[in-house]
Amino acid sequence: MIAPVQAADEFAVTPAQMQGLGITLQRLEQPSDIRGQAYPARVVLPPSQEQVVSAPLAGLVDRVLVGENDAVKSGQPLLRLISPELGELQLKLMEAASKSRLSQKTMQRERTLFADGIIPERRVQEAEGAAEEDRARLQQAEAALRLAGLDSGSIRKIAAGGTLQDGLTVYAKAAGTVLSLAVKSGQRVAQADALLRVADPRLLWLDIQVPADRRTQVDIKGGQITVVDRDATATPLSVGTMVSENQTVILRAQVNKGATLLHPGEYVQAQVPFAKASGTDMPSWPVPVQSVVRQGDKAYVFVRTAKGFLAQQVTVLNSAGTSVQVQGPLKPGQDLAVTSVIALKAAWLGKSGSN
Repeated sequence: MIAPVQAADEFAVTPAQMQGLGITLQRLEQPSDIRGQAYPARVVLPPSQEQVVSAPLAGLVDRVLVGENDAVKSGQPLLRLISPELGELQLKLMEAASKSRLSQKTMQRERTLFADGIIPERRVQEAEGAAEEDRARLQQAEAALRLAGLDSGSIRKIAAGGTLQDGLTVYAKAAGTVLSLAVKSGQRVAQADALLRVADPRLLWLDIQVPADRRTQVDIKGGQITVVDRDATATPLSVGTMVSENQTVILRAQVNKGATLLHPGEYVQAQVPFAKASGTDMPSWPVPVQSVVRQGDKAYVFVRTAKGFLAQQVTVLNSAGTSVQVQGPLKPGQDLAVTSVIALKAAWLGKSGSN
């Protein structure tokens, strides 16, 4: 039988008794924090990093110039459309340009005649109004073709009476990767139909599913999140306020390292650091979860002493996997019991007479 001693929370255990009970020890090194808890996360693209390329006009897909997963540069041709509507828009531009040039000449002639005193001022004002209207119609016709995808040089040539184009080329607005193609050569499309999706995967987010009851335990103020089994890290951005049916909230983080190792849509494990404990400067220690015992509403660890063991009260701050973060008057170099702690608890309570 293990003999009791006088100290309130210290009790004797000999080396032979330790060996018989199968008690092993773990030495405390320097205070440190548990790296955090791993949670499932989905790799997502920020809305600003993805563009849906849609058909500017109804027509026929003449040629598709890229394939899925192709890297494209800003301004690179993606596909070519043949559209009857394009001819109509070009014709309207030519008519508007011709009428605008005529009204400008008429206005200049009326101003000259008025300066010579041949006509009244009213005719000059009427000519100026007509010229202004025709200029506005010209600008509207140019804007329609610009929206359809024609460049400024082509628009100027058409307005000057150049050859009409039978098709138009759709270009990439920004560099990225072709995620999906929605059309094939020879396919007819309506205006605003989605043609393909291009995204820039260099900037990614992680949507991490954190249990709602652990929302206050995660560090969202500058803590670094690590992607498990990937050389990638992320910085927390925000925590959602809505709780899902699975009783989780979304912790959103921006990937700041290793984005090329991640792929939009895939699921990974993200290790989220715990929030720092406030209100005390006492150091904290990571210890095996089996080394902590409960007595009432208090937690204890058993510290090896010269006579046996000391039941040291600690505060459990966090837990992750097989480790817990405890805070208490512990010191580097002390040895904690990490196995057979139930036997030590029984000896301690038998000595102290606690219930």
